[in-house]
Amino acid sequence: MEFTPDRSAKKPIYKQIAEYIEKEISSGEFSPDTRLPSERALAKKLNVNRSTVVAAYNELESIGLVERKIGSGTHINTDIWGISHKRIPNWGRYVEDGSFLPNLPLVQKIRTETQKNALINLASGELAPDLFPVDQFRSILIKQPFSGHLGYDHPHGNEMLRETISNHLYNYKNICVRPESILITSGAQQALHLIVQCLLKPGDTIAIENPSYAYSLPLFQSAGLRILSLPIDRYGVNPYSIIELQRKHRIRMLFLNPDHQNPTGTKLSINRRKRILELSSEYGIPIIEDDPYSLTSFNGDIGPCLKSMDENGNVVYISSLSKIVASGLRIGWIIGPQKVIEKLADAKQQVDFGHSVFPQWIANEFLGSPHFDLHISLLRKHLKERRDLIISALLNLSEVETDFIVPEGGIHLWCKLNEQIDEYKLLDASMKKGVAFVPGSIFGSEKGSIRFSFGRGEKHLIEEGIYRFASALKSSGSG
Repeated sequence: MEFTPDRSAKKPIYKQIAEYIEKEISSGEFSPDTRLPSERALAKKLNVNRSTVVAAYNELESIGLVERKIGSGTHINTDIWGISHKRIPNWGRYVEDGSFLPNLPLVQKIRTETQKNALINLASGELAPDLFPVDQFRSILIKQPFSGHLGYDHPHGNEMLRETISNHLYNYKNICVRPESILITSGAQQALHLIVQCLLKPGDTIAIENPSYAYSLPLFQSAGLRILSLPIDRYGVNPYSIIELQRKHRIRMLFLNPDHQNPTGTKLSINRRKRILELSSEYGIPIIEDDPYSLTSFNGDIGPCLKSMDENGNVVYISSLSKIVASGLRIGWIIGPQKVIEKLADAKQQVDFGHSVFPQWIANEFLGSPHFDLHISLLRKHLKERRDLIISALLNLSEVETDFIVPEGGIHLWCKLNEQIDEYKLLDASMKKGVAFVPGSIFGSEKGSIRFSFGRGEKHLIEEGIYRFASALKSSGSG
């Protein structure tokens, strides 16, 4: 057996051994009933622990490639290509080889811990249950029984809902759009996936804000895109950073979250919005505007959105009801040139044959009713109260020294700790104390920043959550 494991590789050595033997079987080098070296002999030859060889043989046995018999050792299965033997697929290999990358391990851990344990959740980007318009939905369901069509709907989404969204966008955000230029999606997340998969190709260069929620999404890496950073200050992205990147690289697309940006809470200034639109036209770079939070503006001052200022059709606009109504409703939309919408709608049809009729029906009834105006007014009030609570708690604790910009909308508070910390160690300590937050490096930022989300945290627990965080900061050796 001429094989040497690569000890510098990320793949475990036992898997390397198993894959080598499987390859030799497939190529015919190891014929059926060939006896493999004993566990001790192979471990000595490869200079590995015997347990490593045992693990490799166990994996091969689990997929039916080898048989292990007491007293006679390990043999290649004699019926490996026969019809009588049932082979088990190597699902681990399939999982590893898939092109769709998993969420970051830390993101998975935070989600698992907040679902499994009774943590004070200052990490999740959704609204708290008491902020959902449950009573309004119940009222609609009682007064207006569903009488819609139960078959496949229009490829762009329900026509009545698209008409309602068109009116909504004009009334709230001064965006003029025809219903045929709107595509209903399963939240903004699906909208981003459709854009990446349909309008970009592997090797394309995109620019995203830094820090940005987009950094926590593996969809860009899964698509083989090259990602460049646009640093953010208190007024959002500086247009000159776009000029500098364009001089060195051919940017194919800009991804921006101009209003109450996730995670920083900043708002892109009007002058910068104008200049970025000018650069988009000058360079021919499309802008993807992600707008989940503009309606949460605490003083009611909305926009102008980039799309409402777009005179040349350079902006593809994404929004949803997830951050302002209910995350589980799964209603989002994309606005763009009709040929783009047709392309994206065709791709969505291939994935799910169109959106479910029931969420579209209830969304249309709610969005077009007086209930929506009242809900948004109350939501702004409650979110502002939660923001004030979390800021007050931070300022009242001498153990926590942070710099932050007070957000005027949205659900996130971005904090820079005024000391060197191990943010992962701090997160572990915090979760042991019963509170969760998101380390800043998940969003591409340099270490030392954290994101508290006050939208998900129950109002009466926010202050307690900050106290527990302060305790974890002190006990973890960072305070």
